Amino acid sequence: MAKIAAIITDLFEDSEFTSPKEALEAAGHGVVTVGLEAGQTVTGKSEDTEVEVAVGIDGAKGEDYDALLIPGGYSPDKLRGDERVLDFVRHFAFKRKPIFSICHAPQLLVNADVLKGKSITAVKQVAVDVKNAGANFFDEEVVIDPSGIISSRTPADLEAFNKAIVDALK
Repeated sequence: MAKIAAIITDLFEDSEFTSPKEALEAAGHGVVTVGLEAGQTVTGKSEDTEVEVAVGIDGAKGEDYDALLIPGGYSPDKLRGDERVLDFVRHFAFKRKPIFSICHAPQLLVNADVLKGKSITAVKQVAVDVKNAGANFFDEEVVIDPSGIISSRTPADLEAFNKAIVDALK
């Protein structure tokens, strides 16, 4: 089964990590948390969910993973200034591996400069950033780009998002 990297730091949107993680694991896939420092405990913004970072970004190698999960919340904004994180994200885009992006997650894709010509959705506050990065923005619960980017807008779309990401790994 697939091994998925979930890139997170403090103030991630709890349900946008826990719900996809549970759906992926229920389908037999493994989810590994990647963050700034291995062993660090990061906390969600809504429910104070605590998650231990399994792999620090300095030890994370894109080739070790089959797909990338980017939960929203403030986590993507906090991570997008780190060139190591952007290089990690670029690996998945350049190798056309699945990237699962929800809510504010496209902020990482914008800074990684991998959205030109791609179809994507996001929370409305990020729509202008996505369009300015050259992407085609759609206000739909799930958008699946041929490149492997699967995106949703908010936690309200999680049921459809989870189904799409699990189906993509079949």
